[in-house]
Amino acid sequence: MTRRNEPGRRERKAALEATIEQQRVDILLAAERWHDAAGPLEAGWQLARRYRTPALAVGGLLLWPLLRRPGKALKLGRHLVLGALTLKRLQKLLPGRH
Repeated sequence: MTRRNEPGRRERKAALEATIEQQRVDILLAAERWHDAAGPLEAGWQLARRYRTPALAVGGLLLWPLLRRPGKALKLGRHLVLGALTLKRLQKLLPGRH
């Protein structure tokens, strides 16, 4: 190694360190933006977790009559399918809607 190469190496090292520092700053800013953007989702998830057990209990109580008499649920399902098919055909018949 000669001393003539030394200033060039120092400059490259300084440039690389500056690049690394800028990348660190960019990563920190991106992480902060991501955290801010994910805040509402996280709050919603925490709310869902908080009320999960009561919601499951209420849902189970509401499903109990359907489990005892499944014919009503099947009839409702058939009506929903028929309604969806009717809407689909009406949309095809109406002009300007496809």
